[in-house]
Amino acid sequence: MDKASKIYVAGHRGLVGSAVLRKLKADGYSHIITRTHAELDLIRQDQVEAFFKKEKPQHVFLAAARVGGIWGNNIYPAQFIYENIAIQTNIIHAAYHNETKKLLFLGSSCIYPKLCPQPIKEEYLLSGPLESTNEPYAIAKIAGIKMCQAYNRQYATHYISVMPNNLYGPEDNFDLQTSHVLPALIRKFHLAKLAAAGDWQGIKKDEQVFGPIPQEVKTSIGLDPATLQPMDTSAGQPAVILWGTGTSRREFLHVDDLAAACVFLMNHYDSSQIINIGWGRDLTVRELAQMIADVVGYDAEIKWDRSKPDGTPRKLLDVFRLKNLGWQPQIQLVDGLQAVYQWYLDRTG
Repeated sequence: MDKASKIYVAGHRGLVGSAVLRKLKADGYSHIITRTHAELDLIRQDQVEAFFKKEKPQHVFLAAARVGGIWGNNIYPAQFIYENIAIQTNIIHAAYHNETKKLLFLGSSCIYPKLCPQPIKEEYLLSGPLESTNEPYAIAKIAGIKMCQAYNRQYATHYISVMPNNLYGPEDNFDLQTSHVLPALIRKFHLAKLAAAGDWQGIKKDEQVFGPIPQEVKTSIGLDPATLQPMDTSAGQPAVILWGTGTSRREFLHVDDLAAACVFLMNHYDSSQIINIGWGRDLTVRELAQMIADVVGYDAEIKWDRSKPDGTPRKLLDVFRLKNLGWQPQIQLVDGLQAVYQWYLDRTG
């Protein structure tokens, strides 16, 4: 990409898209195109085609998607498969019709089989059954990968697909019913810390900024679910209740590292083969929970609800292909967590 290249970032207000936008601006790219959902509904094919016909972007970062954790995938499977397939289909096809030079498609590590060998190599795609809790989302992302590969083969386009592992960072989704594990943990520990300090006004402010607090979370931290007032303290101290056993292993990548990798790959990678983006090391959810508790400053009880699912036992990416190109992440997990928690505090303080 030239510094003056016309670049469209789809999904620029989301976790990934906002990070890509920051990175492009920091690197001096001067002709970046964005649209809000109100300005451009990516599910509407006619709107997407009209936008591409008018703007003719030379490069596209396809970061727009409907995302969520286990709860969101279980409750809204139809939206997850329909909206993601619609968004990526409309953009990829419009990019081809309007001669976009290069497109980068953001996939996800959930495309890989639930029980495939670890670390996960790119060639393990479609080698076994998917994790059932996020199958609709995974199938949508696999369709996007295959669409990019098919267009490259038939039309000689230059569309690349990248597979990041679990992401976190500023602008993350902290809604406790739809968020991924890491932001959900940050918020649960923060709320419990406020409850332990008797900061009920702080809890109300948190709910105003980051959305409703589920009844079971209110109860666990000592709040009456109906009134948001403190219950009788004899009911016990605030506690954090987490899903599953905590034994599942996960790999986490700061979204600013992902953005740096995406810009690097847009400039240095031109293969139809998918490419993983991650650290190549992981930890248990239980270890992550303790790390976040330490960062937040929560030192009370952590309970594990074993009736809830753990999800995929392990998701560790093999990142040899990316490292062989000369790129690796820079932001250590504890440093990233501290920065994200400060971002969180800045919005509720």
